[in-house]
Amino acid sequence: MTEQIHDVVRDHYARAALTVLEGGSSCCGDAPEAIGYLPADLGALPDAAVLASLGCGNPIAVAELRPGERVLDLGSGGGIDVLLSARRVGPTGHAIGLDMTDEMLELARRNAAAAGATNVEFVNGQIESIPLPSESIDVVISNCVVNLAADKSAVFAEIARVLRPGGRVGVTDIVADDSLDPAERAERGSYAGCIAGALSFSEVRAGLARVGLVEIEVVPTHAVTQGMWSATIRARKPTTPQPV
Repeated sequence: MTEQIHDVVRDHYARAALTVLEGGSSCCGDAPEAIGYLPADLGALPDAAVLASLGCGNPIAVAELRPGERVLDLGSGGGIDVLLSARRVGPTGHAIGLDMTDEMLELARRNAAAAGATNVEFVNGQIESIPLPSESIDVVISNCVVNLAADKSAVFAEIARVLRPGGRVGVTDIVADDSLDPAERAERGSYAGCIAGALSFSEVRAGLARVGLVEIEVVPTHAVTQGMWSATIRARKPTTPQPV
């Protein structure tokens, strides 16, 4: 089942990347201006990075990045949030994009080259098994991708593992009302369309708490369909281990 989900998601986003690589616009997702990106930020990016935006919010606004930080974007797609992160963390910082779709990685690398970004890199891998050392990241961001993962518990555990003590999470994603069971979520949209695989508000909070993260906030921003919301998700890794 896990591989089936990966294959469906990979195929969907490979086709979206190829559309942009061939000069078109991605077929889905809200326009970046409609989900909180500033025109000034978008104007400084390559057109292909903006055209490939497939998110449901602006994690850069959630993460509150600072100069010198190391940022990891889970499911980085065409690289819009990696490039914006790179500008905020500056030359002493570093922005890493992780994606499992070769076509998206190719597009992202082209966009980074076009932007002249030198403090970025894009890595091939799955967000359930992040190919980075433990405690190597200051901030984990993601834009409408955790809902696509086949194993959300593994994603939360990996986020906690790669974060340095005191590190934080700034994510936007689709979240379901607690009253909706998985079957009802699936009735509202597909897995690749970011609906069927969404967790509920309580499931997100419990999943993050289970791996030891604290100061957890899951706040809806706008409805995407009945009982389903785009939400901002914040959390922090404690500076010292917490009692079990």
